[in-house]
Parts: sequence; C-alpha cells; structure tokens
Amino acid sequence: MNCMDKSQLTALASQVLDYATRAGATQADTEITSGRGLSLSVRMGELETVEHTRDRAMGITAYVGKKKGNVSTSDLSAAGLKEAAEKAVTMAKFAAEDAFAGLPDKAALATQFPDCDLYHPWPISAEAATELAKEMEAAAFAVDPRIQNSDGANVSAHQDEFIYANTHGFCAGYESTRHSLYSSVIAEENDSMQGGYWYDSARNAKDFIPAAQIGRIAGERAVSRLGARRIASQKTPVLLEASLASGLIGSLVGAVSGSSLYRKTSFLQDALGTQIFPKWFSLDENPFLLRGLGSMPFDEEGIAPQVRKIIDNGVLSNYFLSTYSARKLGLASTGNAGGSTNLIATRGTDSLAEMLKKMGRGLFVTDLMGQGVNAITGDYSRGASGFWIENGEILYPVEEITIAGNLKEMYLNIAAVGADVDRRGSKHIGSVLISEMAVAGE
Repeated sequence: MNCMDKSQLTALASQVLDYATRAGATQADTEITSGRGLSLSVRMGELETVEHTRDRAMGITAYVGKKKGNVSTSDLSAAGLKEAAEKAVTMAKFAAEDAFAGLPDKAALATQFPDCDLYHPWPISAEAATELAKEMEAAAFAVDPRIQNSDGANVSAHQDEFIYANTHGFCAGYESTRHSLYSSVIAEENDSMQGGYWYDSARNAKDFIPAAQIGRIAGERAVSRLGARRIASQKTPVLLEASLASGLIGSLVGAVSGSSLYRKTSFLQDALGTQIFPKWFSLDENPFLLRGLGSMPFDEEGIAPQVRKIIDNGVLSNYFLSTYSARKLGLASTGNAGGSTNLIATRGTDSLAEMLKKMGRGLFVTDLMGQGVNAITGDYSRGASGFWIENGEILYPVEEITIAGNLKEMYLNIAAVGADVDRRGSKHIGSVLISEMAVAGE
C-alpha cells in the first residue's frame, strides 16, 4: 500500500464532508492522513526488530447546530467514509449543546501556505538501516571495555501526507518527514550498572550528526555515571542540561494554553502582561522555521499560526489558543489548535563548560525521572541524576536524588541560559542555570 497523494486525499475529504452534510451536519471538518515508515532496531550486533508501516486514517467532526460528534476510522473506502460521517452526525444529534462549539469563522482561515521545507524522504533500505544501527552500537561499545550490554540502537524513517478540509470551503495539506537515530548502552563496574543514551531527530537525514558520534556519546554518558553516589539534602544551584531544559518550556506551554486557562487549572492564571522570567529572557514562536520539527503552515483547524513573542523581556505576552478555548475566554484563536509550534528561547553566549564555571558549586542534572509537576500550583518535584560540581569542574556522578521547587520561582530564578541549544525537538533552548533549588538526598 503506497502513500496516497494530495489529489486522492482531497477527493476523499470532499466525499466525507458531502456524506456528513447529507446526513444533517450544519458544519463539519475532516483530516485524512496517509503515511509510511521504517523502524528497525539492533541489539548486541544482531537485528532485533524490523517494522514497516503503512498507515491511512480519517477523522471527522460533525456539528449539528452547537452539538458535536467525532469519529475516526482507518477504512477509507466509500462505504467506510459514509458510515463514519453518518455516525459522527448521529453522535452530534445526541450530544449536549455547547455554545462555543463549531468551526472557526471563515475569515480566520489561512489563505497563504508558506513552504517550511518539511518533506525529505529518506529512501533507506532495511539492510542499510541495519548497518547504520550496528555502527552506532559498535561505536558505543568501543568507548570503554566496561560497556558490555546494550538496550539497542534504533533507526527510524517516516513520511506522511495529510489533508485538512471543512465545510467553509477550506482544503489544504502538506507532506512531511521525520527521521531519527537512537543508541542506548549499559556500563558495568563492580556492583554498579549505569545506562547512557543519545539520539538525533530531523526532517532531513542529511542533517543528522554522524551515527558513530551518537553511539560514542551514548557510551561516554554511560561510563561517566559509574560510581554514582547520593549527596546530602541541601539547597544549591542547579544546572539543567539543554535536553532537559525544554521541559521547563513545556510546562510553560501547558500553563498558558487555553484549556488550562478556561478550566482555571493553571499556576499562571491571569499572568498575561506580568513578569514571570528575568527581564533579559525572551521566548519566540516561529511556526515557519525551515525544516523545524514544530513547523506548519496552518494549525489543526486551518488557521495560520503566527511569528510572535510569548515571553518578551521576561513578560508573558501571549497565550496558546484554539478556536474553542479562545471563545471560552472571549479572545481570538492564536493558530495553536494542536499545541505550540517552534519555540526559541534567548540564546546565551556560554558553552556548557563555561556554564559549569558560572555555577561554580552545585548540581548538574543530566537525567530526570517521573512527572512530578503540579499544573495547578506549579510545584515541581522530579527524581534526578547527574554530577556534583566543585570549582566549576565535575567532581563525581550523583544518583537517587530529588530536585524540587516551584515553577514560578524557578522561572524567575533562571540565572543564565547556555549557547548549547538543543534543536532536536520543537523547543530550542540551551542549558539552564537556576540559582537555587531544594535537593533531597541522604
């Protein structure tokens, strides 16, 4: 089964909307996707799993007045589409009325569709992917003889095409790709066993760092944690590695997204226009970043997202709103149905080594465990491991500790952001130094 092209998906979208209208829908929208991919893993030098995927799916939301019904299906035959559309309308007829339900206003829909350079198929064969995964794993084992075991190395390539259409006459879509490399190994010494992993993710496989480098970093991270110990409970500066700092931005997004705000379950309720970060800190949203992993020409409702300031000189300047949440709040959609796009934080000038020097003495966190974030109060408590720092240098690895604080205070107490920006996701930020957090250990 091959990927369906845009013309095929467009025809199906028109068909399913017609079925919904004939069944009694006053409004409807649909998203139809067709994708294919390869995911392969190697462990201990042997091929472990190979998965070829061929996916097709359709989701339809039908409105009968202010009542809503939603159905999804993988059956894209005419009969399957007709059945799904009619079920969605039937569900809507029996649903409770919601004054805020319905499609966006027609005037709000996107009319221009920037090319974000998102489509770069990776025609890698299973045999070539196997060799690439073996190369990653071998590079990890070559780091140190104490690496004797592996959690595996993975290669993934995926591409898809989708169309979004609604009864306002909007119909548009785009192709995209996402590929990844991953390696994880285990180092052992005496009674200590420590894991280390590394990965890369990109729209274009040509943008990957070398596979051998991914394996080497995974191996080095595993070995560096051997002999880890606990530390005494205390309050101390904490430096979050760049790959973890994006979690702070994720918590911010959740707190200033429409559903949290209209439900009044946000620790940043009514914070718009107030300072919540240091004055030197800003956070920009750019949905049109070329090859960006969060890039899109329009959101899940057909509304164009915007290049804008989320945090402007420390001040919360914007929310993330869909049409529904905006109506609940008496505001306008920000083009964020489906979530945030690419978020880019203020980039510092210090390398990671310089950030450690800046901290001087404290905890460098390289791994976090558990969820531990209360979205209502902002209370933060996560299991952690990393390294104890003295005089700006790594002294020894640390494990079995908990770091805790409150996100409101943590945001205001950010002392510096590094130049070591992690771009492997949609939240781009360097390592983050927080001036003080509580550490629970011995």
